[in-house]
Amino acid sequence: MPIPPPSSVPSRPEHTNAPVAAPALAVPFDAVVFAGGGCRCFWQLGFWQEAAPVLGLRPRVVAAVSAGAAFASAVLTDHIDQVVADFKRRTARNQRNAYPRNVLTGAPVFPHEGIYRGALLESLNEDTWQKLRSGPDLQILLARPASWMGPRVGFMLGGIAFALDRRELRVHARWGERFGFCGEVVSAHGCDGPKELAELILQSSCTPPLLPLYRRGPRIVLDGGLIDNAPASLVAGARSTLVLLTRHYPEPELPRMPGRTYVCPSRSTPIEKWDYTSPELIQRTFDLGRRDGEQFAALHRRSSGRDVAGAADRRWAS
Repeated sequence: MPIPPPSSVPSRPEHTNAPVAAPALAVPFDAVVFAGGGCRCFWQLGFWQEAAPVLGLRPRVVAAVSAGAAFASAVLTDHIDQVVADFKRRTARNQRNAYPRNVLTGAPVFPHEGIYRGALLESLNEDTWQKLRSGPDLQILLARPASWMGPRVGFMLGGIAFALDRRELRVHARWGERFGFCGEVVSAHGCDGPKELAELILQSSCTPPLLPLYRRGPRIVLDGGLIDNAPASLVAGARSTLVLLTRHYPEPELPRMPGRTYVCPSRSTPIEKWDYTSPELIQRTFDLGRRDGEQFAALHRRSSGRDVAGAADRRWAS
């Protein structure tokens, strides 16, 4: 059955909350950050599709982590619709997020790596690779366990750190570094072709047992979100930075930092991070991003022509 193209933006009455954000600046952002979030990152694609043309987004540098790196690649290669359609096709063929009986046959219990890797290799072909290399520098964050941690200890402590950060509803993680993990930043431009970039993105997304435990060189890596799930510090030298989150935060929970504009979904995304079974929820999450992006762009249009310098430390919300 053919997958329909992304639907048009629904009418305003269906969407009453505004995306929580700092006001847009009157000048384009020179850096953009893509937070991680698995399938929640489809919100970022929808937001970008509506807001980027109005904002005139042409960042000189992009920072990303985990699945945010995959979606940043889709944005920088102008493959948003293709990536959405391809992932919907793949998830339409997958009925469950876990197949426990596969333990008896040796087949993967979790289908996520096969679907994720296949989607990356489909979108990162030679043509898109050349386009990506000629565009803004894409910096991707990985997490490395301390040298004294073996794979088992690193996996266990990483899981605890993730749980603690999620419980605190923090935009920027802190428990990974407290437990001894350190960050490693790799430029996509330094990869030797699309297959190596796909591997790098998987390494940045490494969340066992849903994904295997990867190694980069002799040492293991884990999801870069352990260090920072919204790695704005990677573009600290930028004049103005747009940070695209994927989780809904109450307005008071968003950081107040001059020069940064944090944007998050206006409500919880319809799809969960690791739900690889629902093309419908992917589409609804993408459409939520489009609606939020449309509203954010409208704010920018209203702000254009008047001095809003320094406004990134103020917030607006419904």
